[in-house]
Amino acid sequence: MTSPDTLARVEYACSALHRDTKPVNFVSVALLAGISRTSLYRDPSLRAVVEEYRAAHVDPRTLTGLTREVEHLRTALEILADRVRRHEEQLRQLESVSRPRRRAN
Repeated sequence: MTSPDTLARVEYACSALHRDTKPVNFVSVALLAGISRTSLYRDPSLRAVVEEYRAAHVDPRTLTGLTREVEHLRTALEILADRVRRHEEQLRQLESVSRPRRRAN
């Protein structure tokens, strides 16, 4: 799970690069945020932030722009699906704890 501090640093780095019209890529974001590129690539929520800012620099009407948009949407969908799975598991655990146990007759 991503810490709020790490997420904030990545968002700030992307925002600063975007504002300064510098390329937003995994290398520049990692350097500015003070984290490893591996962390950016492996953590879906951090990767989604970088991809979102990268997509902002691409014309959505080009094939490259559409490809990046589809990749970004796929990543976002995977993040949401993972959250749903975790919430469903938590609900199952809560339901199993709250169910009254039947007594054997």
